[in-house]
Amino acid sequence: MRNDKTSSLVVAYICLLLYYGFAIHLPISYSRLGGRFAKYIRAFCVRHIFKRCGKNVNVEHGARFGKGFNIEIGDNSGIGVNCFVPDGSVIGNDVMMGPNCYIHAHNHKYDRNDLPMREQGFTEWKPIVIDDDVWIGKDVSIMAGRHISKGSIIAANCVLTKDFPEYSVVGGNPSRMIKTRNK
Repeated sequence: MRNDKTSSLVVAYICLLLYYGFAIHLPISYSRLGGRFAKYIRAFCVRHIFKRCGKNVNVEHGARFGKGFNIEIGDNSGIGVNCFVPDGSVIGNDVMMGPNCYIHAHNHKYDRNDLPMREQGFTEWKPIVIDDDVWIGKDVSIMAGRHISKGSIIAANCVLTKDFPEYSVVGGNPSRMIKTRNK
């Protein structure tokens, strides 16, 4: 049993090196020149890196996820071009993510006035959970600990600072509910 665990960890690190050394730089998946190949190579890598990786996953050009060993991503979901997803994130099925999204897992502490903020360290690591059938627009910032509910749409350029109910359409800085998709 120990050899299986050790060998899978070795494979994960090799795929991590392959991803950051090569696959991250391949063209976007919808490029006519090599896009399908690039999508396949990146999916192959993350399948061996992520804790759980569903079918038909699309990790785009420039996407970063640290080591990624504790990321879970469901079927038919994607991480957009130049996005950052921290380790420990959970992404459901059928999640679309636009380019340049940044998901925060923690922040700087700032509660003491006798110390510069840069010396106060960081807040507690809070993972992100994204439920099924979510659309996250371009240039969205998601603050630490957020739970994006099923069927929600997060509008482009939104700074998501709190949680909203299922089927919400959310936008703005700070985020606010624009409308609901429930009828």
